[in-house]
Parts: sequence; C-alpha cells; structure tokens
Amino acid sequence: DTPFFVSATAGTTVLGAFDPLNAIADICDQYNIWMHVDAAWGGGALLSKKHRSLLEGVHRADSVTWNPHKLMGALLQCSALLLKHDGILESCNELKARYLFQQDKNYDLSYDTGDKAIQCGRHVDVFKLWLMWKGKGSIGLETQINLVYDLAKYFYEKIRDREGFEMVLEEPEFTNICFWYVPPRMRLMKDAAEKKQRLNQVAPIIKARMMECGSTMVGYQPLDDKVNFFRLVVSNAAVRRSDLDFLIQEIERLGKDI
Repeated sequence: DTPFFVSATAGTTVLGAFDPLNAIADICDQYNIWMHVDAAWGGGALLSKKHRSLLEGVHRADSVTWNPHKLMGALLQCSALLLKHDGILESCNELKARYLFQQDKNYDLSYDTGDKAIQCGRHVDVFKLWLMWKGKGSIGLETQINLVYDLAKYFYEKIRDREGFEMVLEEPEFTNICFWYVPPRMRLMKDAAEKKQRLNQVAPIIKARMMECGSTMVGYQPLDDKVNFFRLVVSNAAVRRSDLDFLIQEIERLGKDI
C-alpha cells in the first residue's frame, strides 16, 4: 500500500496533546504526502503570541480543520476547513447541478459558493466569526485565550500536590486538565487491581451526585489502560478562579464517602 495522507492533531480531545508538526511535515514533503492538521480544538492558540508555538509548522500543512466555536468561543456551530491549494475544494465538490447552480446567470458565477463547499446549503458559519472578530478584535481574542490558559494553569497548580488528587498527565500542554480523585478510604489500599477497579467508579458517582444536587458538572472518561478520570477543559473566559475553587471543594465533598 502507498500512503497518500497523514493526519496530525493539534489539541487532542481528551489530553489536549499536540503532534510535532514540523517533523511530520518533513516526512510528508520527502514522500509527497498530503498533510492534514486536525486543529479543531487547538487551532485558536494561534491567536496567542504566548502559546502559538504549540502549532509551529502548521503553515506547512495542505489542509487544516479549525473550530472557532471551541477555544475562541464563537457560537455553535462555527467550523472551518482551510486549504492551501486554490480551487481544490471546488474541483472535488462541484457538480454544477442545473436545478441549483445555473450557468447562464447575469452575474459572476464565482459568487455561487454552494458549489464549492462541502455543506452546500448550510448557514454561513464564517459570518458569526467575522462579527465576533470585529467586536473583540485580535487583541481581545488573544487576551481571552491567554486567560483560559491561565485559569487552567491555576486549577492544575491547585490540585497537583493536593491530597486525594492524582494527575493523569503530569505536564498538560493545553487547557485540558485530566485527573483522578481518590477518596480517603481508598488512599491506603494495597491491592492495585482492586483499587483500580474501585477508582473506575469514582468519577461517574461524583458526576451523578453533581447532577442530582445541581451544583456543577465536569466530564470524565477512560483512556487506553487508564480507568475513568475527570477531564476539566477550560474554554470559557467567564470562568473565575472562585469557580475552580468551588469545583475542587465539590469533588471532595461529594466523593469523601465513596
């Protein structure tokens, strides 16, 4: 088989990890392979001078997925597929269907964008991004992104050495903070297999209790051989440090008797 496509990731969904884009681009250039970067989650970091190095080399990609409705906070849904090569999206998608895109109109046919797009008649996502960008400006968006990074760092530093909390990833790259909460009666357990089995139940129980009392919610999931852990993703600039403090206290309060 002959490889023709490599998909790199800039900001994975669970851990917020970034692939080494320049190293991948070197291989793609050497073998003439299309390089795609899934930057749906992490692409917004490009707007921050402080954090854009995470995507170093993204300019070498042939195509990039980017979702401004994630890190940048645009209203759902706002997704983009960026391509380096002029005309390629149109040549792959155009059908020139006569019932939609008549070729004998009295204006420039290049304005019929539906025949160039994957979604054809869907609403124009870019308009809400344009309005938001005009309202906040590049500096405003950069400030917003730096803020959520700082909030994630604050939360990480609060739980990193806190009793009962264990990190899944010791040095997070992004605003994804993944961790286990170990209730008091489980902390001295010797049997690793039994502890792992019981720990798998902790996050689901605590989340259920959060929902029942209506105080807060945070996601959880397993990953490979790792049992269920919490995944806090900070992407809302309206979050305050006091909210994060409250979340820590709620996890401890609702999980202390498990």
